[in-house]
Amino acid sequence: VQLVESGGGLVQPGGSLRLSCAASGFTFSSYEMSWYRQAPGKERELVATITSVGYITSYLDSVKGRFTISRDNAKNTVYLQMNSLKPEDTAVYYCKAVRVRTSIYYWGQGTQVTVSS
Repeated sequence: VQLVESGGGLVQPGGSLRLSCAASGFTFSSYEMSWYRQAPGKERELVATITSVGYITSYLDSVKGRFTISRDNAKNTVYLQMNSLKPEDTAVYYCKAVRVRTSIYYWGQGTQVTVSS
C-alpha cells in the first residue's frame, strides 16, 4: 500500500498550489480520502474530506472557499486545489485513506507547503 503526495513547495501569499496524492495497493474507489496538515508545534488537523460514495466534500472552516478537494478514481488520485494561500497555511500536508466502518486506514508521507514572501 502506498500514498504518495506531491505538488508542495514555496509560494507567495495569495498564490495557488495543487497537491496530488497517488494511491496504490488498495481499492481506491472504496475509500474515503482526506487531507490533513500539521504546522510546526501544532497538532495535525483535518483540512478536507471527500467520500467514496456521492463524492460529498467537507472542509475546515478556515479553508472554505479557498481550497477544493477532488478525486479521480480512474487515476487513483485525490487532489487538493489551494487558492488565495496565506502564511498560516504553511504546514506539512498529508493524505489519508479510510475504509469507512472499518479500522483500516493509510497515511501518506507528507508534502511541505510554505507560504511566504
